[in-house]
Amino acid sequence: MQLENLIKEIREKLKAGCFVNEAAVSHGVLLPILQVLGWPVFPFDPQIICPEYSIRGKRVDFALCHPARKPSIFVEVKKVGQKEGGDEQLFQYAFDEGVPMAVLTDGQEWLFYLPAERGSHDERCAYKLDLLEREIGDSCERLRRYLCCKRVRDEESINAARSDYKDAAKNRTMKDTIPNAWTKLLEEQDGSLVDLIAETTEDLCGYKPNPDLVGNFLKEQLHQIMPEKLIRELSGENTGFKETHKSIDRSLKRLGRKGRTYEFNIRGQKFKCNSARDVLSGVFEELTKRDPSFPNRFMARKHGRKRRYMAVTKEELYPDRPDLCNDHSYRLKSGQWIGVNYSVTSIRDIIMIAAEVAELKFGSDLIVSLGE
Repeated sequence: MQLENLIKEIREKLKAGCFVNEAAVSHGVLLPILQVLGWPVFPFDPQIICPEYSIRGKRVDFALCHPARKPSIFVEVKKVGQKEGGDEQLFQYAFDEGVPMAVLTDGQEWLFYLPAERGSHDERCAYKLDLLEREIGDSCERLRRYLCCKRVRDEESINAARSDYKDAAKNRTMKDTIPNAWTKLLEEQDGSLVDLIAETTEDLCGYKPNPDLVGNFLKEQLHQIMPEKLIRELSGENTGFKETHKSIDRSLKRLGRKGRTYEFNIRGQKFKCNSARDVLSGVFEELTKRDPSFPNRFMARKHGRKRRYMAVTKEELYPDRPDLCNDHSYRLKSGQWIGVNYSVTSIRDIIMIAAEVAELKFGSDLIVSLGE
């Protein structure tokens, strides 16, 4: 099978939540990809692909070896959406064995690390690949670049990763420096910048401003955060201002709710709701009612960066904000919990993921109105 066709199949299974645990990710995603990339998966050679590789009482999920029994790449596999913290464990393994490249994957996201390079864990990531966010062709190119068996044997993979790491480090440096360069230009009112603004203004309106006018504009840009700072000071020191602000805010919210429609429609069956949160919980209840396997398949999907949209316990929904568990969690009739402390935009995104898992077309099979 070609890699492009395999990645297409894996993407569809990821969307449907088919990979419910680490074993499913290993056997349904990682090993098939390695097979297509030239590694001896079928028939299996445990001296080249070493599962449960032992390191002084510890274990890494897979060691890709060249020559036999000498690891070139460590691969750690996690459940979809639950790879947080796996990099620390993986880095320790790689350091102990002097392995030049380490890969952390949950099946959907792939992080390619160079443990021996400088920087934090994130900074030593040569590349991050998301199979659902990137085009199939781009995903295949990156997987071949880093994991092709022949490229690993010839050390082309590690050289490519080092080159990508250096490019990423340069980009971080430039990104961090650009704001300082802009501030310096504003402070010094650089002559070329003043001329450029004046000439562009003339092109747009037919009049060329004098340098003093442009200079005043640059000063305003330099101090553009002052209004926000002033508001914070007023709201902290002036109780009357603070209460008036709150009253206006409440009134605007009440006015904004009038005439809004909250509902969802699944294949022609319409459900009325009182809020966007009710739409979210209602969609999940109805999808679970129609297919009892839906919750487990949804939980197998990648969720938010830190939060789980659905979990077995409500404490898992807000690992960084335990104070939100009681008032912003909803328990489904099937027993699972979903978080409801989300913006309308986030609620729409979560429902779109739910539609994919339920194999419904969002916008036709499943339609929502969230009061926008």
